[in-house]
Amino acid sequence: MNSFRLPPAGFFPAWLFLGLLAALLAATGCKPSSAPPAERKPRIALVMKSLANEFFSTMAEGARQHQAANAAAYELVVNGIKNETDLAEQVGLVEQMIARRVDAIVIAPADSKALVPVLKRAKAAGILVVNIDNKLDAEVLRQEGLTVPFVGPDNRAGARLVGEAVAKRLQPADKVAIIEGIPTAFNGQQRRLGFEDAIKAAGLKLVSVQSGNWEMERANTVAAALLAEHADLRAILCANDSMALGAVAAVQAAGKSGKVLVAGFDNISAIRPMLADGRVAATADQHADQLAVFGIEAALKMLKGEAPAADQTTAVDLITR
Repeated sequence: MNSFRLPPAGFFPAWLFLGLLAALLAATGCKPSSAPPAERKPRIALVMKSLANEFFSTMAEGARQHQAANAAAYELVVNGIKNETDLAEQVGLVEQMIARRVDAIVIAPADSKALVPVLKRAKAAGILVVNIDNKLDAEVLRQEGLTVPFVGPDNRAGARLVGEAVAKRLQPADKVAIIEGIPTAFNGQQRRLGFEDAIKAAGLKLVSVQSGNWEMERANTVAAALLAEHADLRAILCANDSMALGAVAAVQAAGKSGKVLVAGFDNISAIRPMLADGRVAATADQHADQLAVFGIEAALKMLKGEAPAADQTTAVDLITR
């Protein structure tokens, strides 16, 4: 097979030799070396619970604003599920992020146990995982040999503050009820315990604990049944503000406005007029607009090679009229 060879460099004038060399490189598809491409920005996926809940839509907006202000530092992918109980959909979202090869997942898990196996697969794929809002179950993490840093508030302490604010307006032995979140969610468990701490310390009588699944309509049904069953009920402590909205509606429908106190947790904008006019006695602000940002910042530090973040407790504040 014949091959083409360039004559020795001295055979042609330098300008002609260089021209022939350039033509040969172009013909063979070769290109002169250039500067290395710019390093790819890390992609961080924010995986949340129900975006129908104002708390999580506020969280998402806070994350988007942070990314816009730091556009050169990272890319952001925002995901959320339709309702609080759709665990399969949230597992599917994590699997999608694994397939897309994101660099980090910052997740507010809908369930403290059910999301651990898929997050283990994410870490096995080389993806960094940071847990926000609802803490993953420590025992399940241990069984899976998984370490995931948590960034979020002390839910028990925050709920106790809310419970104490309500208790100050009641008398010992007054009857109260709790509408909790999803029973397998760590933050729901902690808020229930915080309410119970305040109830016990004040000498109130806890007549019922029922789940509202974090959702307004379910809580409305539960509250209506509680009011019908306990005619002398004095307060309903709800583990989030969405459920408090449902409880307020039930209290109004029963003609007991001003007679039965309602409390929540999250300080969403929809609850603030009710705080102002007394329909809601108290709530807790865990600063939704910053919660995802704290998790993203922890992930960015770890992606830069810093040591894995330790659990970080963020602020939670009592809000009353």
